[in-house]
Amino acid sequence: MAEEVAYVKVGDLKPYLGKVYLKAKIVEMGEPREVSGGEHRISEALIGDETGCIYLSLWDDTIDQFKIGDAVHVENGYVSVFKESMRLTAGKYGTITKTEEELPEAKTDNNLSNQQVEQRPRTSFGGFGGDRSSGGYRPRGYGGERGRRGDWKSGYKKGRF
Repeated sequence: MAEEVAYVKVGDLKPYLGKVYLKAKIVEMGEPREVSGGEHRISEALIGDETGCIYLSLWDDTIDQFKIGDAVHVENGYVSVFKESMRLTAGKYGTITKTEEELPEAKTDNNLSNQQVEQRPRTSFGGFGGDRSSGGYRPRGYGGERGRRGDWKSGYKKGRF
C-alpha cells in the first residue's frame, strides 16, 4: 500500500527540516553559475505559495527543466542552511517535478531565505586531527604521556607487551 504523504506550506518550513513535500510556484530564476571547478552548475529559484517563499537549489540538468511561472512538486526534500540563510533542496534522495496544477500566487513579502538563521556547529568524528579537546582520536601511546599500561617508558617501549 502506498504511504500517504503530508504536504507542508512554505511558511511552515524550519531550518534542517527533512522529508519535505510541498507544492509551490517559481517566482524568480537566478543565473546558473559553475561550482566545483566547473564540474557542476547551480541556480537558485525563488519558489512560493500563499504562505511565503524560499530559495530552491537546482543542480546541473534540472536547471534547464524549469522557468518562471512553473508549478513544482518537491518530494523528499530538505531545508539546509547556507551562509546563515535557509535553502530548500531535493538532494540525493528527493525529486523536483513540474506539474500542471493551478497554484495560488506566492506571498513574496515573507521570504524565509532572507531571515538570518544560526548554522549548526560542525561535528568532528575523530581522526588524527586536533587535540584531545576537539574530539580527535589518538591511540594510546601516540603523542601522550601514557602507553598501554601506565607510563609508556615502563615496559611498552622495551617490547614487553
